[in-house]
Amino acid sequence: MARFTLVCNECGRRLDEDRTLYVCPSCARKQEPGGPTRGVLATEIAEEDLPRRWPSARLEDPQALAVFLPVRGPGSFFSFAAGGTPLLPVPRLRRELGMPRLFVKDDTRNPSGSTKDRASALVVAKAIEYGYDTVAAASTGNAATALAAAGAAAGVKTVVFVPATAPPAKLVQMASYGAQVVPVAGSYDQAFELSLAACARFGWYNRNTALNPFTVEGKKTAALEVARDLAPEEPDAVVVPTGDGVILAGVAKGFADLVRCGLLRRLPRLVCVQPEGSGAIARALRSGAAAITPEPSASSVADSLTVAAPRNAVLCLKEVRASKGAGVLVGDEAILDAIPRLAAATGLFAEPAAATALAGLLAALEEGLVDREERVVLLVTGTGLKDVPAAARRARIGPPVEPTLDAVAAALS
Repeated sequence: MARFTLVCNECGRRLDEDRTLYVCPSCARKQEPGGPTRGVLATEIAEEDLPRRWPSARLEDPQALAVFLPVRGPGSFFSFAAGGTPLLPVPRLRRELGMPRLFVKDDTRNPSGSTKDRASALVVAKAIEYGYDTVAAASTGNAATALAAAGAAAGVKTVVFVPATAPPAKLVQMASYGAQVVPVAGSYDQAFELSLAACARFGWYNRNTALNPFTVEGKKTAALEVARDLAPEEPDAVVVPTGDGVILAGVAKGFADLVRCGLLRRLPRLVCVQPEGSGAIARALRSGAAAITPEPSASSVADSLTVAAPRNAVLCLKEVRASKGAGVLVGDEAILDAIPRLAAATGLFAEPAAATALAGLLAALEEGLVDREERVVLLVTGTGLKDVPAAARRARIGPPVEPTLDAVAAALS
């Protein structure tokens, strides 16, 4: 087991692991209702336990993963194929954009179809270590689905709080895994607060984004895989669709850990992409503001990125600035346009939140935030099957034809 401590990203206080500990007790007193989570904790592996060379096993192998993560050992993992997704060279998209070193990290291939499986797998593993029998979470859809899938694989009960407006495909998916689904007649932020109260009342383990420190740790595995697959080369920039900010913080943590290990020379720049209708973090980055301004009326076709007050905003701002990265805002029309463009050029069908990565790259190129000769990675976070109606808004399907070759020829012309 790698020894580790929990470190507050705000005050730097160091705390020992405790099954009931989520955030820094001191900084949590600064928490404002409906605001970003204060006192977010990061895990820090002891210097002497850091791996100094890449494991011989693939990174999704429990033996390899355990040396990078805060678990008791390989036996903490259960049979759940999160991670190990491919880094694609996408030659057609490279030619279209004139970017010969562009890559796509295809996280649509995770068990439930999204990056959130990485975090849920680790949180469920920790819940088992701690002796919990139920794990709960609030989500716009993907985190809840990922938790339901991981819980099903591990034999752990799950309760998920989701806005009733979540895409039906996601609701059906999480229910099929056996989760207790609680549709909330309200926003994601309201579902988040309700889940906190329920966990406190019923004694459940809470998986909530940013609140649970192991969500960041689970998501850092995407960065570990990117670096391993590119080695000995290194990424110059990574484009990350951003809602609450935990995926971005996880990617940042993964690269930072590799720098500590001596397996990476420098941090890549992180490009935070958010929808114009839900862009509190990106706006703060663009304006130079020290903190975000919540957006109570947040809305976007990218439901997974829609949040009024991003819970991991404090850490997210810190990490993007440390990487010398930037924030980008994209409109819903650009997001919808990116779905078929990404699919046609790469064979990768993405939901709106995931296609936001391509829309963000196009905006970053226009703004001069990314150079076409750089080694750039797009993190594509979720499959398009999670929100087919959104993709259908750009799909071109002609009317039915008679079953004759002449009719086919006419249609093709």
